Amino acid sequence: MSDSKISDAREAVSQVVDRVQRVYSGWRRDTTVEKMRADWDALFQTAVAAKTETVDIGSCQAEWIVSPGADNGPVLLYLHGGGFRLGSCQSHRELMAGLSTESGVRVLGLDYRLLPEHPFPAQQEDAFDAWCWLLGQGFSPRNLAIAGDSAGAWIALRLLCALRDAGHALPAAAVTMSALTDLSASGPAYLTRADADPIHQRQMIAAIGRAVVGPSDDPQDPRFSPLFADLQGLPPLLMQVGDREVVLSDTTEFAVKARAAGVEVEDQVWPEMIHVFQQFPELEEARQARQTIGRFLRHHFNLD
Repeated sequence: MSDSKISDAREAVSQVVDRVQRVYSGWRRDTTVEKMRADWDALFQTAVAAKTETVDIGSCQAEWIVSPGADNGPVLLYLHGGGFRLGSCQSHRELMAGLSTESGVRVLGLDYRLLPEHPFPAQQEDAFDAWCWLLGQGFSPRNLAIAGDSAGAWIALRLLCALRDAGHALPAAAVTMSALTDLSASGPAYLTRADADPIHQRQMIAAIGRAVVGPSDDPQDPRFSPLFADLQGLPPLLMQVGDREVVLSDTTEFAVKARAAGVEVEDQVWPEMIHVFQQFPELEEARQARQTIGRFLRHHFNLD
């Protein structure tokens, strides 16, 4: 990346960070989780051209996101991020619509149950129910893919392992963005990227881990951290992460282990980028990353 492009990227990212930090700065110790969720949804509230339809799946709702011209066959099951407490189909609707456009397939976004009202494994159960619901609708696993960002990527990776362990057929492919794979927050990037990451620090990720794991379990147990799980037999993976993220090594170390286990995996580290930068379409890198995801999915759905 040239010096001028680096400068442009830094300025664009700085404007995005300012938007996010204005939301964070309005939260206090007594701010309710309902208020935080509403603020987070509003941060990303953007009209989309895609067709949307709400459906009920088990204990939660989901939303079909279908961009004009999307193929009626393959489906991308999308699991949003938000630290297991925030996020929804509303906050991620624009991103899901963008992925539908770039991949040319329908997206099913899942509003899985959130902490603290619904402790783990409710989130994992909802993802599994959504997968089974898709199969019940007549979709073949080879016409399905799974994607997620941040905590949603954690759910996606755990779902892949759970499906494999249960002997189920796996999806054609999976995509992660700024994945959490180690709830113990032990990777080297928690130190090497601490000064560069404007959104997260190790204490925040460790707190998320404690909220999921509870006080009596080990966050490095494979049930809680996909990084320490058996990764054999997983489908092809595309993993994107920003170079400024403290969760950088959650992706890079997972990719190393997955390749060693025989998994086809491409990990992309995007210079100057922050946590789930793909969610900010004003960033040129976000648009490029979405296009890359679209090409990856089309290839594994045999749509090229």
